[in-house]
Amino acid sequence: MTATISPTTGAQSGSPAGSPPAAQETPGTVAGDAGTAPRPPAAHLSATHPPATTQSRRNRLLFGPQARWVRPSAALLLIVTAALYLWNLEATGYANSFYAAAIQAGTKDWTALLFGSLDAGNAITVDKPPAALWIPALAGRIFGFSALSMLIPQALMGVAAVGLLYLTVKRVTGPAAGLLAGGALALTPVAALMFRFNNPDAMLTLCLVLAAYLTTRAIEKAGWKWLAAAGAVIGLAFLSKMLQGFLIVPGLALAYLWAAPTTLGRRLLHLLAAAAGIAVVAGSYLVLFQLTPTSVRPYMAGSETNSFLELTFGYNGLGRITGSGGGMPAGGNLGGNFGGNAGGPGGNGNVGFGGTAGITRMFGTSFGGEVSWLLPAALILLAAGLWFTQREVRTSKTRAALLLWGGWLVITAGIFSFMSGTVHPYYAVALAPAIAALAGIGSLELWRGRAYWPARVVLAVTVLATSVWSAVLLGRDPAWLPGLRVIVVVLGVLAATALLLRADSLAALPARFRKAATAGVVILALLAGGLGSTAWTLATVAQPHSGSIPTSGPTASAMGGGFGAAGRAGSDGADGGAAGGGPGGETTSAELTALLKSSDAKWSAIVSGATQAASLELATGTSVIALGGWNGGDPYPTLAQFQAMVDRGEIGYFISGGMGGMGGGRGGNSEVATWVAANYQAQTVGNTTVYKLGA
Repeated sequence: MTATISPTTGAQSGSPAGSPPAAQETPGTVAGDAGTAPRPPAAHLSATHPPATTQSRRNRLLFGPQARWVRPSAALLLIVTAALYLWNLEATGYANSFYAAAIQAGTKDWTALLFGSLDAGNAITVDKPPAALWIPALAGRIFGFSALSMLIPQALMGVAAVGLLYLTVKRVTGPAAGLLAGGALALTPVAALMFRFNNPDAMLTLCLVLAAYLTTRAIEKAGWKWLAAAGAVIGLAFLSKMLQGFLIVPGLALAYLWAAPTTLGRRLLHLLAAAAGIAVVAGSYLVLFQLTPTSVRPYMAGSETNSFLELTFGYNGLGRITGSGGGMPAGGNLGGNFGGNAGGPGGNGNVGFGGTAGITRMFGTSFGGEVSWLLPAALILLAAGLWFTQREVRTSKTRAALLLWGGWLVITAGIFSFMSGTVHPYYAVALAPAIAALAGIGSLELWRGRAYWPARVVLAVTVLATSVWSAVLLGRDPAWLPGLRVIVVVLGVLAATALLLRADSLAALPARFRKAATAGVVILALLAGGLGSTAWTLATVAQPHSGSIPTSGPTASAMGGGFGAAGRAGSDGADGGAAGGGPGGETTSAELTALLKSSDAKWSAIVSGATQAASLELATGTSVIALGGWNGGDPYPTLAQFQAMVDRGEIGYFISGGMGGMGGGRGGNSEVATWVAANYQAQTVGNTTVYKLGA
């Protein structure tokens, strides 16, 4: 039995959990408002919006049985998100030059596009799957490669993710909750950061939200086809960022297994259909890569055996979690898709980027400002929602949504918090949809049941805690808008007080003023909970970002370019900014640029590591081999392979230096450098030592 509210007196009475409320909402109203029957959070789970009988047939087909404000509000959400993510995007330039070079290569050669080659000559790949490169590379083929042709698709992925989150939450809790969730995602600082950048995280996040939408549809009618489609999208997420794409699977599977309206046996069979969807998409590419002869495809960077599987389960997969074995390459050059590539102190390189591993990492100085603005609220609302719905029927859509988004949040945040491999703060964008969804669903459910005093108390505590935590996060940059910290706390106190006292329905208020009072309480609560993160997000958008470890906030982080120097360190299989190819990057001398442009070899040059190789490609428009892959330590090309390339006249110049120096990392490539120095004459071009190869 759960407590419900009498529609006439407001007195609590017992009713079976999950039973319909005594008075349904009408389109465009919220239960519990003045003039409608208030309900506790769990009592309206089966409420539906009755069709509007006054609508014409055409309007019903186009707009459905919903209030007139719904579609304009959703359109406004998408328009504002697009403006936010597209504004002044050209200032970002090539962003992360490692990915920019690979995208550029994909615009020149279809093999490079298919396999994610770093260079159009297809010597070696980026150290991750290629799916996140496909859309911007195709855009570059259509419109010509440029910073905008690369970044606009990323921004549009952000708009799509916000729209999908709105639709997903709307199906469970209604359009108001959907708008809250979508707005919360759009105004999460790390989301605004990564949807304006060219890392794989934009594609990954979009795939995760789409998988959640498809799973939500599947839960409604036990639709195995929807679930199989969700599995296929998760397979695409895997092809964007490998094992990180699987972190939401337990939450999605638990929600379906718990709530789908069919027998347990069928639910288990349907989950097998989802697994088949994952296998078809992810497995097909894996088989394609492994069965393609090595002579016609690039070397798999990040592996010692030219193996996609090794990359997946070695240093780019489980090693990112354990921080051991392949997850921490020798010499401190940490590579990876799941955990990233970055040099680090000793054997625990992640400390310099993500903070010390532990339960508080998501609230720490590295991750906190990126994503934790609504994290306390999400956790409170998740716990409260599970408690208030504990006696609901198994098929309750609200409880299923809490399991889905809560499982997503707890598991992903737990992995990020305790992983010992390299972890960067921008990975937290994968948490943003779950946090936003829980905030939207939980706050609307409690608002509708605010006549029930425990719900009112939880809602007030949530608003106050969020405002206080926002002030703490704002205080981490004490020189930036110090007065804003005071404002959000004052707003939080006022909103919490108004909620506790039911200021929107005080008997002393005339009926005509109660709607205005209700609107006032809502506005107070939204400002208290969202003003801090909104300001931080706007400050983030106002800053151009480049390099390997971009961070949000009102000032460019010293780590934005990696190790305090723009465009030098790498992460997530990436280096910093472009060399002569975009703002924030290394500078390639005009002499060296001209020299490489004049080469008619298949590869104009070869240089140790991907940092300099990517920068040279962007500066010259030629193909450059990254000797040894990302950190100069992959066993490609071997000395014999290099000598054969030189004999065929395929490489123009050997450039001394580059990330990884003359070797290092796993295996090293010092043999190549030694052989070149012993057989060719060095020359200085600009400020760089080069060797002209060939006769």
